[in-house]
Amino acid sequence: MITPATPPRTAVTGDTIGALVESGAQCLRAARVSFGHGTTNAHDEAAWLVLWRLGLPLDSDLSDASDSIKNQPVPPDQLALVATLFEERITTRKPAAYLTREAWLQGVPFYVDERAIVPRSFIAELLADGSVDGFLSENTHQVLDLCTGNGSLAVLAAMAWPEVEVTGADISPDALAVARINVDKHGLQDRIRLQLSDGLATLPGPWDLILCNPPYVNAASMAALPSEYRAEPELALAGGTDGMDFVRQLFAAAPACMTEDAVIILEIGNERAYFEAAFPQLPVFWLETSAGEDQVLLVTRQALGAQARLTAQ
Repeated sequence: MITPATPPRTAVTGDTIGALVESGAQCLRAARVSFGHGTTNAHDEAAWLVLWRLGLPLDSDLSDASDSIKNQPVPPDQLALVATLFEERITTRKPAAYLTREAWLQGVPFYVDERAIVPRSFIAELLADGSVDGFLSENTHQVLDLCTGNGSLAVLAAMAWPEVEVTGADISPDALAVARINVDKHGLQDRIRLQLSDGLATLPGPWDLILCNPPYVNAASMAALPSEYRAEPELALAGGTDGMDFVRQLFAAAPACMTEDAVIILEIGNERAYFEAAFPQLPVFWLETSAGEDQVLLVTRQALGAQARLTAQ
């Protein structure tokens, strides 16, 4: 006797794409899933999952009631596929990007899987809108993306500045394997080199610009992270008791690896208070992003050198 397949427990229903999105959003809210890996709310995540599963453009406009996409009928077999995807999202608590194997940053698609953190750095905004350009010069040729993860910032830097050479470095061979997929995906093999390194240990430079989205989550915050974040490699998140372990090592080693006018652009997320407590006398520039002025900072080689001399006294 053939046992019928057990239908998904997630009650995503609807006979149109718009109805599926609304139903999916309700299911996500009811399940209390967490967001932050490409979307910030249940509706946007539901739209992403439905459109991706049905093979439709992710930028489809679902806001207009008369929109043909929103009112497009969904046959039962496709409804079953969508329901199964929502079931997986809710039961595994994996970020949607790990289920779709794709994440978008500044409109650019990137492959991602569980070997690397889901890309979401605010540094991407600064590369795309030119905010960083004023700190660079005609002598900026060698750019390092440290803690590159899936290689997204390295790719965006190479796209933003066609005249530079970029190195993407990470301590994780698994993450670098994912980065290789993205470098090849965007045809940048000739301009982006990937390097295995623990911090700057095998990266003497000298670098004209260092981009870094390091592990910076403090221990208390790590303990309270939702399951979606715990699905990511802990190595890419945990920054020690105050979140600043990697940053301390970076700042200590960086001046010897930087050219005279080089700068570091560093993301520290919600840890500004811990950063300022760790480096109370270090002058930095806080850069404006969509999340405000306390997520990303810029520090010059001169400032790091002066800090090192002060510490040595």
